[in-house]
Amino acid sequence: MTGIHSTAIVADSAQLADDVQIGPYSIVHDHVQIGKGSQVAAHSVIHAYVRLGERNQIADHVVLGAAPQDVSYQGGETWLEIGHDNQIREFTSIHRSNNKKEKTIIGNNCFLMANIHIGHNCQLGSNVIITSYAGLSGHVEVGDNAVIGGGAGIHQFCRIGAYAMVAAFTPVNKDAMPFCLLGRNPVVHYRLNTVGLRRAGVRKDRYRALEKAIRRLRDGLEFEINTPETRLLKEWLDAPSRRGVYKFL
Repeated sequence: MTGIHSTAIVADSAQLADDVQIGPYSIVHDHVQIGKGSQVAAHSVIHAYVRLGERNQIADHVVLGAAPQDVSYQGGETWLEIGHDNQIREFTSIHRSNNKKEKTIIGNNCFLMANIHIGHNCQLGSNVIITSYAGLSGHVEVGDNAVIGGGAGIHQFCRIGAYAMVAAFTPVNKDAMPFCLLGRNPVVHYRLNTVGLRRAGVRKDRYRALEKAIRRLRDGLEFEINTPETRLLKEWLDAPSRRGVYKFL
């Protein structure tokens, strides 16, 4: 049965799966859906127009689906959608989108550590890790398996490619390429994300092909598209960029 603490407030129209747990003093507003196996700890607030998938773990003092911090937003129904198996830790806030045509989206199996902010219209893939005190402005895109270090600040409309790793405290105001490490001062791509690629099983010929592609790209040359990774890299580079892409060391 659903476990709602006696001090929690859950709106009558909220749709909770049978085994959802809502902790002390938490508030769940109207137009909220929470999937089975999910738990919301103490003092958290889930605003209207939020869909939470299954087996999500929401820690204490989390705010989901608050109105976007955008002066052009005039109210109304806009959405935050969160997938399955995510961990969202203490004092993290994720805002819903600023228009009806687009949603703020969090994928599956993401680990969002304490004191993170994710702004309106952000699009996160799956298996993303964001470390404490990082902040994502509106309309940021983060690819699958990317890692953002603690205290990093991401400018609006930036793209963080799949399997990229952004170093802690990096001020990001351009796009971070897939598979690469981004950081230093001034900010540059400085090598492949070797550890992340190894964990993802990108080894031997596939790793060497990606390494060669990055080297040729650094030198301003075309690269061969002969692996899933080089194909993803080419597609990412061909996609529109609002901010431009960081250069290489």
